[in-house]
Amino acid sequence: MAPNDPKNGGGFFASLASSISNLGSAMTKSVNGLVGYEGLEVINPEGSTEDAAEEANRGRWKQEDRDGYWKMMQKYIGSDVTSMVTLPVIIFEPMTMLQKMAELMEYSHLLDMADQTEDPYMRMVYASSWAISVYYAFQRTWKPFNPILGETYEMANYNGVNFISEQVSHHPPMSAGHAENEHFTYDCTSKLKTKFLGNSIDVYPVGRTRVTLKRDGVVLDLVPPLTKVHNLIFGRTWVDSPGEMIMTNLTTGDKVVLYFQPCGWFGSGRYEVDGYVYNASEEPKILMTGKWNESMSYQQCDGEGEPLPGTELKEVWKLADVPKDDKYQYTHFAHKINSFDTAPKKLLPSDSRLRPDRYALEMGDMSKSGYEKSSMEERQRAEKRTREEKGQSFTPKWFDITEEVTPTPWGDLEVYQFNGKYSEHREAADSSEDNTDDPKSITFNPWQFQDLST
Repeated sequence: MAPNDPKNGGGFFASLASSISNLGSAMTKSVNGLVGYEGLEVINPEGSTEDAAEEANRGRWKQEDRDGYWKMMQKYIGSDVTSMVTLPVIIFEPMTMLQKMAELMEYSHLLDMADQTEDPYMRMVYASSWAISVYYAFQRTWKPFNPILGETYEMANYNGVNFISEQVSHHPPMSAGHAENEHFTYDCTSKLKTKFLGNSIDVYPVGRTRVTLKRDGVVLDLVPPLTKVHNLIFGRTWVDSPGEMIMTNLTTGDKVVLYFQPCGWFGSGRYEVDGYVYNASEEPKILMTGKWNESMSYQQCDGEGEPLPGTELKEVWKLADVPKDDKYQYTHFAHKINSFDTAPKKLLPSDSRLRPDRYALEMGDMSKSGYEKSSMEERQRAEKRTREEKGQSFTPKWFDITEEVTPTPWGDLEVYQFNGKYSEHREAADSSEDNTDDPKSITFNPWQFQDLST
């Protein structure tokens, strides 16, 4: 590893990285013998090893629910539980994974700035700060709903950005997304992979994210770190994303390497992000530092990673104001995503906003939400059986599978690409003089999705 790497000593971050390394990651302690369960670890991000038993009895679960769920989940330890387990709605938020993909667009102005700047290294500062900006939203401890095959989500002309996502596969669960404005296009294929560890779960972002900046045709590739969700059953659930985020300019060879510090004793290092923008020769040009839940800053540096004399640390991104005491820890943007204010004319009946289980949870009716969720999951299984009996296969509407298979740190990924049909559909819908459709009156129906006319 290069001497100016923030994890390896040397350069601006040497003493900081060294002290955090000595502290180690957040301390754990088995609660076996304390609350009667074998092999469980509880991590208090604000504490040490001495309060595991006390922490284990905190959280949102009632004891009887927690005990029953643990008995059910023990057999899955070590497994990928992405879609193999039916989960209770008590742990859900009223949003789907397709909507959560759209949360990357909250600070899309940073991509506009990346497209407009003539400085190739500042381009990487803006673009990587955009990639970090979503992590505040990703730290929410509620699980989004898994999309039904063929389900979609649309966001129309929010700050000039149009966004469409679609569930393109059920097993394995895969989503595809596309966003565009006058400055950039965003394309993503996502296939989550998980490993259940008892009281925690590792989430591996097996995906391909590409951003194309329109002015110069520059293509950026993003590889994010994994995410660890702690205290799923015992204790207060919290999220960490230790490891490297790498953004590469595939056109020039420039790249950003940012290290997300692991949470240490009493929260030391939690949220902190440090790293550099490198040129194609892997020489550091700009240092970056900040916290993914607050802000990011940058400063020009020399070849050893030290700040250049006469320069100062400048803020490039800052978290917008967020609602206080929000039940689901939503940002204002998350609330807009869930509302019909960001919906287009003639909303597709496959849109996530229309899901009855999601809406029931939003209204606080957990019993109805659980019933509707089970009904839709059974309907999806029935539709699959029908297709198999007829020898048919599902074909996405707005994305086409390609022959490309891209490697990721966690496995290979089949790539889907935006086919342009949605743009044609949206243009026709927007030009229609029929304004009688009330989105709230549309019945959720992803199962006949392929029969929709563009």
